[in-house]
Amino acid sequence: MSMKMELAVDHLTMLDVSPPDMVEAASEAGFDSVGLRVSAATPEEEPWPMSPGSSMLDETLRLMEDTGIRVLDVEVVRLRPDTKREDYKGVLEAGARLGARYVTVNGDDPDIERASETFAALVEDAKPYGLRPLIEAIPYTEVSSFEDSVRIAERSDGGGILFDALHFRRFGGDIERLRGLDPSLIGYAQLCDGPLAAPESLPRPSALPRGLSTEGTDLQFESRAMRLLPGDGELPLAEFMAALPSNLPISIEAPVLSLRASLTPVEFLRRARRSVEGVFSSEVGWRLD
Repeated sequence: MSMKMELAVDHLTMLDVSPPDMVEAASEAGFDSVGLRVSAATPEEEPWPMSPGSSMLDETLRLMEDTGIRVLDVEVVRLRPDTKREDYKGVLEAGARLGARYVTVNGDDPDIERASETFAALVEDAKPYGLRPLIEAIPYTEVSSFEDSVRIAERSDGGGILFDALHFRRFGGDIERLRGLDPSLIGYAQLCDGPLAAPESLPRPSALPRGLSTEGTDLQFESRAMRLLPGDGELPLAEFMAALPSNLPISIEAPVLSLRASLTPVEFLRRARRSVEGVFSSEVGWRLD
């Protein structure tokens, strides 16, 4: 079956590449859109200067116009026990300037009721900016399960869910429950690959891009730096994708340190795009136009 599906690449895939260069590389490699990290995900991470009015944001906008590349999502908003509107206002402003559709949200509040209320408030605050927040369940955060993410999204007026193939496997996601979920709750999905079993005792480099921490659990480090491109591992990607709505945007989130060390950004993204095409054609029976 031939179909036109939006294919994006997430910024974590090449976090060392600036947003303007990310747009150029994605265009050269044949992608439709990008995800951009306009706010640091962790305290130790060095953010790219992407606040409204910055020269980097203006340059990104110019290159988007030149190339036709769109912004699928901006990240990241973290739901903490004390999160307030001013904590994420800059992300919403940058996202609106970039014409993004989604805001990625991670949960760091152990009180799921309070996290639901904060997310619902964020959803309301994001509406004037034309943005839809998506909660992402990650096994090493407080919002760490399919059930948590669905509960939080359903209690908002218009918020949704982002599913990541690696996290879905690591938190023990149920494909049947995913298949039965209201498709309107799902914003888009992130693809990568990896071993079936969670890793142990992963070797750590001396540093990661933009000051990302090399500490933490093996699950955290795998997610930040040791994923595989689709088709290079053992994850049941065909089942995962078949359970999703067929018109859903797909974004590659696959930081692979070993490949990035030997390939330029454009070379890496071209290889990443071919990997997705291979999975779609051989495993799912779809062809990307």
